[in-house]
This record gives sequence, C-alpha cells and structure tokens, in this order.
Amino acid sequence: MLKTLIQNNRSYRRFYQDVPITREQLREWVDLARLSASAANRQPLKFVLSAEPERNARIFACLGWAAYLPEWGGPAEGERPAAYIVILKDRQISANADVDSGIAAQSILLGAVEAGFGGCILASVDRKILRTELALPDHLEILLVIALGKPRETVVIEPVGEDGDIRYWRDAEGVHHVPKRALDALIFSA
Repeated sequence: MLKTLIQNNRSYRRFYQDVPITREQLREWVDLARLSASAANRQPLKFVLSAEPERNARIFACLGWAAYLPEWGGPAEGERPAAYIVILKDRQISANADVDSGIAAQSILLGAVEAGFGGCILASVDRKILRTELALPDHLEILLVIALGKPRETVVIEPVGEDGDIRYWRDAEGVHHVPKRALDALIFSA
C-alpha cells in the first residue's frame, strides 16, 4: 500500500554498512525516477551511482548529516550508507530542475523502501569538493545526494507537541523521533 511505503520512507541516517546494494538495484531505482514526471518533460536530471566503498567514502566526506542534531557528526564507520545516488542537473537541457529533483528523489526512495532499504536526501553538500571528486563537467550541477542502505535505526512519527516544535530528535535509546503536524492543521479552509 502506498501510504505504508510513504510512512516507512523516513530520513534514515544510520545503516548496516556491510549490507550491500548492487549497482543493478541503483539502476532500477533511477529507472523509477526516469519514469516519473518532469517539468515540460525536459528530463534534465542525470545521476551518479556509487556502491563502491572507496567512492562512497569520498562522497561521505562531502556531506552534512543532521542540522537539528548539531552534536552528532554523522554516522560512524560501520553505520554509513552502502550506496549513494547523486542527482545532477544538466544545464545544457534546462536551467531549472527544482521540482524534478524532488520528484526523482521521492521515487528513488520509495523504490528503496519497497526493496527493504531506506535512505536520506541530503542537500547539505560541499558541492565544490564533490564536483572535483566526481570529475563532473561544468554543465552538470549537483542538486542532491541520496544516501542509501539497510536502516540501522528506528524512526517514529509522532504528533507535533503543544509547543509547536517540529525539530526531530533522538531519545536515550537512539530512537529518532519526527514530529508531524496534524492533517487538519495543513488544510486551509476559506
């Protein structure tokens, strides 16, 4: 059921690093993005696939992990992603791909969740260093990085408290809590 897939599609930040994801799985998930909607059907997105430990380490070094957890520097060795998909915009095709990148990222993550994996969309990226690491030509712009792996943490959705705080947090057992606003609070009635 789609709602269950979406509920299970959390931003996982700790993984079983030793559970591999194959390049073929990455290709299948990018194919879901390829088949998804694209503004004016321009299809300006390109993708870098990484499932190799050495390349993964170079990508990992360019990422910021959890803005609401400033004391946490990201997943430790052994809890890092098994794979990455870097979403690029080909400026030779289109100057704008903001909507496309979000649609593509969601499609990729839903495919990963359906296959028993999970991930995290990262926009906190040192794009200058990652561009060099990936040897990207100038016409390709880094939009997002999706970290992927077998989740090694529990993420729970809970209602936003009376204080209105929407920041995610971790409890003493390492459970990741994600407050979500109530449906009625989102629907505007004129």
